Amino acid sequence: MQHEQEAARSLPQRVLTRLLHLYFRMTRAMTLGVRVVVIREEREVLLLRHTYVDGWHFPGGGVEVGQTMLEAAVRELMEEAAIDAAGPLSLHGIFFNRGMSRRDHVAVFTLRDFTVTAIKRPDREIAEIGFFPLDALPAGTTAATRRRLHEISTGAPPTADW
Repeated sequence: MQHEQEAARSLPQRVLTRLLHLYFRMTRAMTLGVRVVVIREEREVLLLRHTYVDGWHFPGGGVEVGQTMLEAAVRELMEEAAIDAAGPLSLHGIFFNRGMSRRDHVAVFTLRDFTVTAIKRPDREIAEIGFFPLDALPAGTTAATRRRLHEISTGAPPTADW
């Protein structure tokens, strides 16, 4: 499945992704990212499309040097979605993202109590963003995103891989 997703990406996207991970490999022993599953009471989830990678994803990004995973998650929510966490973020799990590299890990948090501080408009990083019903996700929602949503919505235990 991962190979199908990578094949669907354009050549420039694949090259950029590989170059970024090569840079991170030279500057970091391990890469660590965060994603936040933002769920509204109406059983809708926040998803976004980046300009540099295919598919619909949860908001998130890299943990910077000197930053906790929680701090990174809160920062990414504000930067990518204009969302302020009004309640606690709960750690769903930490996953090995073997599809990206042998050194990439992703911490996934959930958030149900939040404030949308502004309408997020498309920019250089975010192509599209919106809340979607859990039973009507947009075409192109990644397999990993669907797995995490299934686990969270059904209470199933997390699987090992991102």
